[in-house]
Amino acid sequence: MFLAYTCPRGRALIDRRLYLPERTWLADAARCRAAGVPEQAVFATKPVLAAQMITAALEAGIEASWVTGDEVYGQDPRLRRLLEEREVGYVPAIVGSRRASLEGADLTAAEIAARVESGHWHRYSAGRGAKGHRIYAWAWARIDVDQSGYRWLPIRRLPAVLMRSRPRRIAEILRWSQWRRRHQAIARRCHYQRRSQP
Repeated sequence: MFLAYTCPRGRALIDRRLYLPERTWLADAARCRAAGVPEQAVFATKPVLAAQMITAALEAGIEASWVTGDEVYGQDPRLRRLLEEREVGYVPAIVGSRRASLEGADLTAAEIAARVESGHWHRYSAGRGAKGHRIYAWAWARIDVDQSGYRWLPIRRLPAVLMRSRPRRIAEILRWSQWRRRHQAIARRCHYQRRSQP
């Protein structure tokens, strides 16, 4: 795992930790020995490793306005609490089943997204991709107002032109799902190729 730092002048990897899955690595002493893993290595989840790296960076005097990560980090309450205690904003991805309070109702993120009215979506580019700008529709919902600080749920969706409302036949559904899988695989490959370029 890596901790990356980004600013207007550039970006750099500033820390790293070795993530060792408990069942497939740490439980296999012979495999660990052959790979040179120290005997005292213990299992730590990815959010725990991220918290260690973020804490080390902040204690070294590196300033950060906010931190981001995927769903693995967004679902960990201890990591969110650490960032709140250090007064560092965070924008992690979360799963649609994550619960939050909206106007007094306890809802999932997916239910909150479904409540966004059509006039409240705004289109923004997420940067250039292999085929031009990657346009997404965004909406924001203020959540968990009973807690300290400001919590917003940014919601992103694909443009409606990629979505079909109601396919008519099973063959059409299968064709659509095959196209989506192929399209997503190509997009993912282009994304990683783009990220690996300096």
